[in-house]
Amino acid sequence: MNIKDEGAMVVFSGGQDSTTCLFWALERYAKVEAVTFDYGQRHSKEIECAKKICADLGVQHTILDMSLLGQLTENALTRDSIKVEAGEEGHLPSTFVDGRNMLFLTFAAVAAKQKGLRNIVTGVCETDFSGYPDCRDIFIKSLNVTLNLAMDHSFVIHTPLMWIDKSETWELADKMGKLEYVRDNTLTCYNGIMGAGCGECPACKLRNHGLEKYLARRE
Repeated sequence: MNIKDEGAMVVFSGGQDSTTCLFWALERYAKVEAVTFDYGQRHSKEIECAKKICADLGVQHTILDMSLLGQLTENALTRDSIKVEAGEEGHLPSTFVDGRNMLFLTFAAVAAKQKGLRNIVTGVCETDFSGYPDCRDIFIKSLNVTLNLAMDHSFVIHTPLMWIDKSETWELADKMGKLEYVRDNTLTCYNGIMGAGCGECPACKLRNHGLEKYLARRE
């Protein structure tokens, strides 16, 4: 049921998680906008995918230049010379971008306040979070308080995927009648391949294993 007097800003990458969150927000709020960040990520296809999905859904879409983040950080998402590797022995994955979610949510909040929106929706998840510290619930709660104090605005950061795994994320999309759309039109692959992706990178393995697990449970 729509909350007629409220609206939401969705932090949007065009991937499985953020697209599921976009559909989640559209079910709940009368006014929904999306913001995507161009931070020098490995491929521009991610941004083009986000633009297409927002156009499909009729969602107002803003793309912000965050290239400074890409210039400051060295990781597999901003440097082609760095190999995509999962974290081992206590080390973070090579795809971790220092400060990314903190900056993205902060700029999303600035944009949201200008538009009179107090709800911010993001697809971070502590269940399948690859060890990223800025996907933890404690970080989101801390930043929520900080943003409210910094801008004297009663923001609420929503994390619909925080306590569910990837198979349950597919289940959520299916319950909204959007599984096929999310499966075919989103880009999660670190190598820039739409849909099921390359099947080899950590993001594809997590996504595809989750889908297989959910489909097996649904049958």
